[in-house]
Amino acid sequence: MTADNYVTGPEYSRRRISQIGFYTGIFTAMITLVTFGFAITAIPISGANCMEGCIDYPYLDTVAQFPKDYRWMPLAMVLVLSYLVLMICIHGYASQEEKIFSQISLSFAILAALTLLVDYFVQFSVVPISLISGETEGIALLTQYNPHGIFIVLEELGYILMSLSFVFAAPIFAGKTRLEVSVRWIFILAFVLTIAALAITSVNYGLDRQYRFEVAVISIDWLVLVVNGILLSIFFRRRL
Repeated sequence: MTADNYVTGPEYSRRRISQIGFYTGIFTAMITLVTFGFAITAIPISGANCMEGCIDYPYLDTVAQFPKDYRWMPLAMVLVLSYLVLMICIHGYASQEEKIFSQISLSFAILAALTLLVDYFVQFSVVPISLISGETEGIALLTQYNPHGIFIVLEELGYILMSLSFVFAAPIFAGKTRLEVSVRWIFILAFVLTIAALAITSVNYGLDRQYRFEVAVISIDWLVLVVNGILLSIFFRRRL
């Protein structure tokens, strides 16, 4: 086989990016759906979303909720890593003129992934074993059952950063095909809805947002990962 039989240079690079993007898009959509299913069954029994049997401060009577309320977190960590790989593929595929947008998008994606991974890993690895061991000092501030705690606010921050990565990725899909237009406007809509949800909850509740904005922004971003995960897999598949 001669060298002429091989695809080399930029064409090979874009083909490899498209291959990874295709599989990552599918995987991201699938893992997000699975995580969504587990998360819906694990809404914390405290704060504004609790109807009955609620746990109050200092949220120490939660050992019985393990592992049911924590099963979605390892899945969410895989989801976040898959999302980051997908954003890397978008950055790698962007043309030279669009690299400024893809670089900004990827920077926000890295910040979002780091924030969420630390948040989920600490929650899953520290809080349950500390409660089981009777080491409860400071747990009230860390636990997911505290609607004013660190876990919730880091989730809010992480998914706001994710929506920023979406809106800066939108200009990369500047083509006029129905597929690119759909991807672009879904990314833009996600950011608009995130800011609207933050504004509405902040106006109505101030800093006492509890789980209201967190649930809204997670739902928005995860729906985008499902829908655009599928659309991006199609987008990259067509470029193979």
